Amino acid sequence: MRRVVRQSKFRHVFGQAVKNDQCYDDIRVSRVTWDSSFCAVNPRFVAIIVDASGGGAFLVLPLHKTGRIDKSYPTVCGHTGPVLDIDWCPHNDQVIASGSEDCTVMVWQIPENGLTLSLTEPVVVLEGHSKRVGIVAWHPTARNVLLSAGCDNAIIIWNVGTGEALINLDDMHVDMIYNVSWNRNGSLICTASKDKKVRVIDPRKQEIVAEKEKTHEGARPMRAIFLADGNIFTTGFSRMSERQLALWNPKNMEEPIALHEMDTSNGVLLPFYDPDTNIIYLCGKGDSSIRYFEITDESPYVHYLNTFSSKEPQRGMGFMPKRGLDVNKCEIARFFKLHERKCEPIIMTVPRKSDLFQDDLYPDTAGPEAALEAEEWFEGKNADPLLISLKHGYIPGKNRDLKVVKKNILDNKPAANKKSDLINAPKKAADASNTQNEAKLDEILKELKSIKDTITNQDERISKLEQQMAKIGD
Repeated sequence: MRRVVRQSKFRHVFGQAVKNDQCYDDIRVSRVTWDSSFCAVNPRFVAIIVDASGGGAFLVLPLHKTGRIDKSYPTVCGHTGPVLDIDWCPHNDQVIASGSEDCTVMVWQIPENGLTLSLTEPVVVLEGHSKRVGIVAWHPTARNVLLSAGCDNAIIIWNVGTGEALINLDDMHVDMIYNVSWNRNGSLICTASKDKKVRVIDPRKQEIVAEKEKTHEGARPMRAIFLADGNIFTTGFSRMSERQLALWNPKNMEEPIALHEMDTSNGVLLPFYDPDTNIIYLCGKGDSSIRYFEITDESPYVHYLNTFSSKEPQRGMGFMPKRGLDVNKCEIARFFKLHERKCEPIIMTVPRKSDLFQDDLYPDTAGPEAALEAEEWFEGKNADPLLISLKHGYIPGKNRDLKVVKKNILDNKPAANKKSDLINAPKKAADASNTQNEAKLDEILKELKSIKDTITNQDERISKLEQQMAKIGD
């Protein structure tokens, strides 16, 4: 019997590192012992967590700023402890969130053409964790909704537009949270934890929908991510310390749909998932390779495609969203691999002879528009990502500035009026700033008046004293 090779358009995907002059050189990549990817990328910028004395910092470079990066290049450096995780906002390419050992989450607005001076003032500081914050993840479809998870085993979901913590899940995890992943429409999250459990949580109802004990038997860190069809993909270790990957159906977590053992390396496998092609790329921290697999409906469900190998081990990895890829070159993924002193882009390509747009490789993909406002999501609405076509390439639009309006505690208006997501309500923002300005002006005028009064009183007193002195002199 001749073995029939499985048909797949991704069988021949190959990876290629770019030439040296297209790398980002002389970067002191962070040495913090934390298993996040240390790098975040979008169609405008690449952000990399770097070593910083006395606090935490990360670099934000425009994609075209390749070559040697000067030591004096400005950084984003407002944290007082090392930065552990960063994540670009999916709905605004100039907004990035960072979590740090200083127990805070900060949200930053990057100028349109990148940094010219170091940035120390975030748009908003989100305080609520009692231990270091190792995970930040934006909601995939609702504007200004940000999740953070800390070593206090708590998950907090913030409305960044008002700077408030609106959901606090602090009693669901008894041990450290390794990672958190939103599902496609952001109605559920799944988490992997040190107690070897994978939990599926409905954050708005604040309840655990499903959980699996001993997802992977080994003691080393796991990862769990949602796939587009609602299944969950996990990576972890067996009892014999072999690396494993598994596929689960959250409606029945008893047995995995598929479970594969890979090798005996000890680096944590970071999964990067492309929902458009259903390909998962696995990058082990400390490995020098990227393995990739296709997920399908037919057995064995997780199909090994190929491995990209290089000489240097990776310290971290950034993954470009689909809209940042070059569709004319049949590029289906781009990684930004962190070495000790540089960042090297790696391009994954499907070999095709035609120069025409390959619509089978590029179905409509998630665009930069938010499908919901923060308030709608917190009130219970769900929406899938708003899709865009890449047929003529992606042209980045103008991003609106992130505006944060803190609620006034002294305000006794009904709650519905208080919640204002200012990104979408510039008029309200103007009104708020006008009233603030008027209040300040009143204060200044009052101060001036009291100063004038004091001067007049002093004048009268001086003239009286002068008269008394004159009398004594006479």
